[in-house]
Amino acid sequence: MKKLVKFYLVLTFALTVSVSVSFAMDHDKMMAGMGNIAHEEVVEGVKATFKVMSMKERMKEMNMEMPKGMKETHHIMVEFTDAKTGKLLTEGEMKIKIQGPDKAEQVKDLMAMSGMAGMGAGFGADFDLSKKGKYGIMAKFKLKDGKTRSAKFWYEVK
Repeated sequence: MKKLVKFYLVLTFALTVSVSVSFAMDHDKMMAGMGNIAHEEVVEGVKATFKVMSMKERMKEMNMEMPKGMKETHHIMVEFTDAKTGKLLTEGEMKIKIQGPDKAEQVKDLMAMSGMAGMGAGFGADFDLSKKGKYGIMAKFKLKDGKTRSAKFWYEVK
């Protein structure tokens, strides 16, 4: 647990330093350097944008190394916006289930990142995507309006 907390502190600090935040900056431009968009879809009036980031690559870009013993390899971040207005939706609950190429499953609640400096305004968690192949990613989310929505997609690790 101490290693995980240390990793988050280092990552939060590094992202705070590496991401220049301007109040006038367009949100999409701000998030452009924070991983690749793996999937986008509109579900009942809410646009969900899923980003998958290799933690090893991100740490390397910042001339840092992954903490020893860390088994999670990727950070998945999800941002929600109102499909009509584009307004960021930051309150709610989210859970992701991932089925790996070996059929092993991981299920995690995603933490709201809106209060963490440098982490954006979405929801995020770390997962082990160390095996090459296709991962089935299934998400359920309940935002402030109380509706339960879901989205699913395939993500390939090469």
